[in-house]
Amino acid sequence: MEIDQLRSFLKVAEEGSFTRAASEIGLSQSALSRSIARLEGELGQPLFERQTRKVVLTDAGRVLVDRARKILLMVDDVRTEIGDDGQSGRVRIAAIPTIAPYFLPECLQTFQKRFPQSQLIVQEDTTENLLKKVADGEVDIAIAALPIVAKYLEVEPLFEEELLLVCGAQHPLARKKTIRALDIEEYPFVLLGEAHCLSDNVIAFCRQKSFHPVSVDRTSQLAMVQELVSLGHGISLVPAMARQRDTSKSRVYRSLAGQKPSRTVVMVSNPYRYLSRLVRRFQEHLKEEPAARGAWPAS
Repeated sequence: MEIDQLRSFLKVAEEGSFTRAASEIGLSQSALSRSIARLEGELGQPLFERQTRKVVLTDAGRVLVDRARKILLMVDDVRTEIGDDGQSGRVRIAAIPTIAPYFLPECLQTFQKRFPQSQLIVQEDTTENLLKKVADGEVDIAIAALPIVAKYLEVEPLFEEELLLVCGAQHPLARKKTIRALDIEEYPFVLLGEAHCLSDNVIAFCRQKSFHPVSVDRTSQLAMVQELVSLGHGISLVPAMARQRDTSKSRVYRSLAGQKPSRTVVMVSNPYRYLSRLVRRFQEHLKEEPAARGAWPAS
């Protein structure tokens, strides 16, 4: 049983197709099929059931998936630890969509200047998927927002960020000097889909104020929330970091009076995996970044 065989097996399991897996790995389909056939012969069990349009794991294949992932993680950890000079290597970072485009670009740029030999690999996904990737060792560090429910993962707060009211420039609230929570409860909201934790933050705040926001539109991108607000579909509460990048004059952002809605941005890592010195330096860099920029002022 060879390491490359296990990597090929996992790629087929992930893609559900020999053709797509071969393309991803850079092998011919026949070479990949021979590799899997040798692995099946060594184990004495078929690992895949070949169907018309896809391949699916057999019972033996499902057992091997878990074992193969653990073996490959151990191999990768050994390689990382042996070659750990604290200056070079890769850092695999992932963040939720309401953080990635606003927080990461400058953060990555300043880290790359300090460590020019580093390779920064970035992904964007929902919280649920990011936590799985951290647990499986596919990602070194995930940046998300509370609430997070995850066993065996380390969750460390980075900073608290205010959520700002956003409304169209012609909206009645745009003319008010002071806006309180009770002023917004009568208006419809534009929210992100249920897979995004920002919606949980918004709904939790509204419930604290004894009302439930009536959602008229749901979308998967924060930029679309902003555009729908501009078109008069409703109001919303968005992270202060998103306001910093918005130059449109069709929207107005206001800080609510009294108790302000907010979210806690955190970084998530797997304490059971070896983290290189470079990854740990990136963790420290994440802690320094918000403080250096005033933790995203509201305006």
